[in-house]
Amino acid sequence: MSGAGTPPPLTGYRVLELGSTVAGPFCGRLLGDFGADVIKVEPPEGDPVRTMGAHVDGKSLYAASILRNKRLVSLDLRKPEAQQIARKLASQVDVVIENFRPGTLEKWGLGYEELKRLNPGLVMVRISGFGQTGPYRDRPGYGFLGDAVGGLLHINGYPDRAPVRAAVPVTDMTTGIYAAFGVVMTLLSRQQTGQGQCIDAALFESAFSLMESHIPAFEKLGLVAMRAGSRLPGSTPNNLFPTQDDGYIAIAAASDSVFRRLASVMKQPGLALDSRFATGLARVQHQDALDEIIAAWTRTFRLTELEALLQSNAVPASRIFTVADIFDDPHYEARGMIAHVPGGELDTVAMAEPVPRLSTTPGQIRHAGRAIGSDTAAVLGEMADIERELLIDLHARRVVFDATIAGDAALQPR
Repeated sequence: MSGAGTPPPLTGYRVLELGSTVAGPFCGRLLGDFGADVIKVEPPEGDPVRTMGAHVDGKSLYAASILRNKRLVSLDLRKPEAQQIARKLASQVDVVIENFRPGTLEKWGLGYEELKRLNPGLVMVRISGFGQTGPYRDRPGYGFLGDAVGGLLHINGYPDRAPVRAAVPVTDMTTGIYAAFGVVMTLLSRQQTGQGQCIDAALFESAFSLMESHIPAFEKLGLVAMRAGSRLPGSTPNNLFPTQDDGYIAIAAASDSVFRRLASVMKQPGLALDSRFATGLARVQHQDALDEIIAAWTRTFRLTELEALLQSNAVPASRIFTVADIFDDPHYEARGMIAHVPGGELDTVAMAEPVPRLSTTPGQIRHAGRAIGSDTAAVLGEMADIERELLIDLHARRVVFDATIAGDAALQPR
């Protein structure tokens, strides 16, 4: 367990997470890491995130991380009794997170306007593919579609090939980060006004926001950003370069001072005086020629030798880490970046420590994600006054799912 000591900054705030898969649960995970009491609602069959990623003995390792620090309640929100329970929960929390298609919660009597009447100070996070308004509002949306509509997918990959996506749900997670940032801002605003707010976080807008440098370039110059492979457009040299042993090294030496250091290490100090390469703008205009010169030099070294040479001369460079490299790396070890967390459905499970690092109120991992309905009885008893007898009846009628009842053969659902 990580982060024992001073309570994290969101301690005392209560969050109801109705979201599923990645964006909503990632937002909830971030808030939980920094102390919020996050009550996650998932259907009796479980959040779809439980089917994603690698599994051990049928248990999702992804879910163990993204559901960490949460109390897990299982409700079938398609049923009126479950909707009524959700309203009771929402009336007693500071924040509700949801990422259903726009209009779904309104159909269930759980929209922002209705919940605000019950809880005027409520902060509601609404994550969707295309936002709560506009002609694309009703389209189903996933992060990959957000990448496509937001322009991000178009610029990833090599110019002579099809676009490529990242192997992690970048836009879902970026939206989760924006949403969590929005929660903190609205909670600060609520301290002054006493009123909550609704946060409209759209996947496509999160992807679009990462296109920051390309937006004015199109408006002023008509430049349509294109795929650039491993280069960072407008910043040269900033690329992957081949090594003698068929490896690749990342070199980021775009500033004039760093480029001069690189040229010195290459024993070609004249490069920094060459009119084609003397300034950042000139290097961008002649990036093909410069990258070829650097690549010819890097191919004369083995990867580990080259990395050591560049780093010893203060040239930003690195080999490409695999997950296996990360687990064996002394810097990760010194920073304590990999937590081995007890609890949940596994004895222990490795996961990333909370970031960013706060000096006196850091994030904490209290436990890993647990089984479906692990906390249904406790939460509904505490917040909805549902006693054991009624809980058994609701479980039997599949309105709720409770892990303790499910484990009792005498109380299996009818």
